[in-house]
Amino acid sequence: MNAHLLRFDTVHGPFSGTVECDKESLTVNGDRISVSAIRNPAELPWKAQDIDVVFECTGLFTSRDKAAAHLTAGARKVIISAPASGADATIVYGVNHDTLRQSHQIISSASCTTNCLAPVAQVLHRELGIESGLMTTIHAYTNDQNLIDVYHTDPYRARSATQSMIPSKTGAAEAVGLVLPELAGKLTGMAVRVPVINVSLVDLTVTLKRETTAEEVNALMKEASQHSKVLGYNTLPLVSHDFNHNPLSSIFDANHTKVSGKLLKVLSWYDNEWAFSNRMLDNCLALHNAE
Repeated sequence: MNAHLLRFDTVHGPFSGTVECDKESLTVNGDRISVSAIRNPAELPWKAQDIDVVFECTGLFTSRDKAAAHLTAGARKVIISAPASGADATIVYGVNHDTLRQSHQIISSASCTTNCLAPVAQVLHRELGIESGLMTTIHAYTNDQNLIDVYHTDPYRARSATQSMIPSKTGAAEAVGLVLPELAGKLTGMAVRVPVINVSLVDLTVTLKRETTAEEVNALMKEASQHSKVLGYNTLPLVSHDFNHNPLSSIFDANHTKVSGKLLKVLSWYDNEWAFSNRMLDNCLALHNAE
């Protein structure tokens, strides 16, 4: 089944390479990948396989104590694909990856939303100063929601993801403070899950330290995007589907910048699947090259 799902993907299309499988492995483009199904990470065969880095993407082991089971199993490092309590570092590639050190063993890559928000917030705070801010992520539904109404302890999560816009919680804005300490306590936010399968949108409203104009903000973001590997800049009249499979963490949309004195609203798009997957790989390489 894993081989089939790699070959055929509803969102990103068919895989262009070769995929083969047997009971113990996948072979992708000629490279063999061992497959295990063991519930307890401490029992995984990482020592025997001489594993350098584990990507912890189950969503179940999102604290340092729990993720450390991979170290017990013999892995040297762990990168968690979610915010993680107690992690040695929370890294948004392109924003603070230069703070990685070889001594870091358990790293959090934050979330797809934090990876979209942080590059924008970094530029705004550096150039204009952020006093406070509110973020809403208009987010594609995910596999922790239900296709149809079904019992859940959370009445919002009990409802069909395909039929409603659903308010939800997110710690993505607060997590920016872990990446940019100068913004700690200044940002908060929420999510609205909407009936699209992929691509999400950060809607950020901030109070600045000084007055500005939409033209100045757009010029600052355009300049920053020209020197960034993760921040894009858009002026075309595009919709969410147009950003599907875009590898950038954050694509600032200059068409929708609104200013009233010190009050600023901006929008930035992100492929919440593909871009974040790219950043996991970038963080792995950055960790390998860290001092």
